[in-house]
Amino acid sequence: MYLFKIFLKNLEKNDYICLMEQILGRYIPEKAVLVCFEMIKHYKVHLKIVNERRTRHGDYRLLPDGQHQITVNAGSNKYRFLITLIHEIAHLVAFQRFGRQIKPHGQEWKYTFQQLMLPFIRPEIFPAQLLQVVARHFKNPTASSDIDVHLSVALKKYDQQHDKNYIFELPLGSIFRTDDGRVFQKGKKRIKRYECLEVSSGRIFIFQPHAEVEPLRITQ
Repeated sequence: MYLFKIFLKNLEKNDYICLMEQILGRYIPEKAVLVCFEMIKHYKVHLKIVNERRTRHGDYRLLPDGQHQITVNAGSNKYRFLITLIHEIAHLVAFQRFGRQIKPHGQEWKYTFQQLMLPFIRPEIFPAQLLQVVARHFKNPTASSDIDVHLSVALKKYDQQHDKNYIFELPLGSIFRTDDGRVFQKGKKRIKRYECLEVSSGRIFIFQPHAEVEPLRITQ
């Protein structure tokens, strides 16, 4: 269920200024609003801001009627929302420029993503510490901000407070619960990832160090 839908086709100037202030301004840094909105309008993006999804921050789809639909999670902090929005617009632009036969996160998309992000990688938009991480990330952007551990951790600092931790923050042997309700015990690090024991089945699963989980306090 989406919270807002922005269909930008033939809007008058006053209309989209109002939309910038009332909608986009809630979700992205103030200094990024104008450039983002012009980008959305130029590429005729049908933008949907939806309730939080666990599996993705956003997505792009070419609809059967030829419209370009981009969906972004409402729960993202302003910096993650901005990066996600430009990530998805980069899919649209890359497909238009290079054809739909390209890989979704191939070199064409990476180049396009880098170019579209350039106007935003500046101190008026990102805080100084985060800006350094963002600039480094966009030297070779990954398919998801979650894959880049440094960027994922840096962005989390701007999320609303919650009761979750990253796997790497938990002591060895800690018990934790994942979003699907399964309970695990943290094991040893295996190169870059962690082996964790599923308590109910005794099976070993591999977790990324920056996977977010809910620590559990086990009482005797």
